Amino acid sequence: MSRSDATGSVPSPVTADDVGLAVRLAVELLRHAPVDGWGSRAGSLEWDCWETVEHIANDLLYYAVQIGPQSPPLDTHVPLALTRKRPEAPMVFVHAERAAGPAGLLQVLEACGALLVAMVRTTPPHVRAHHGAGVTDPEGFAALGVRETLVHTHDVAEGLGLAWTPPAALCARVLARLFPDAPGGADPWRTLLWATGRAELPGHARPATWRSDSAPRS
Repeated sequence: MSRSDATGSVPSPVTADDVGLAVRLAVELLRHAPVDGWGSRAGSLEWDCWETVEHIANDLLYYAVQIGPQSPPLDTHVPLALTRKRPEAPMVFVHAERAAGPAGLLQVLEACGALLVAMVRTTPPHVRAHHGAGVTDPEGFAALGVRETLVHTHDVAEGLGLAWTPPAALCARVLARLFPDAPGGADPWRTLLWATGRAELPGHARPATWRSDSAPRS
């Protein structure tokens, strides 16, 4: 059953344009961050704000890479080697040069987002590739990329003291694609934060653990 948004309509699929929009909005917000705030803890995460933006960029690039091979693997990911700079840091395979400062970090985020946009736009919809939440398709990777960008920008915004509210329609499309069983009728952004363990939702217990459903819808 398709999940309806607060207006009762069924959101349209997540697209490459949605990925581009999410990344663009995140970059526009973070350009206004205080330069000395990037070492602050990102919301409820163990990572600092710089590490969290690196994580977003790495996820976007990771999703693009999965649908890159002519025959994408279905039982495991494309074997890029992951590392971390400290025990609590996220596992990544690409780091932004610290000497380039926050502007350089945001360029890395933009570039990785652009690669996912290009791959989603040019990969045939029948292609399938591995993801930890299950084999998915280009639209699924687009939705995963938007989800990661939206919710981790929320984490970074909390750490930097910035207000962040992405478009409701964008959040509704991600919810419909990745969290089809999430409660309907509430604000889509609040519901997405709830679905990813970051907010309360009246009448619903906050999930102790969460997992998105990236299975192809057709």
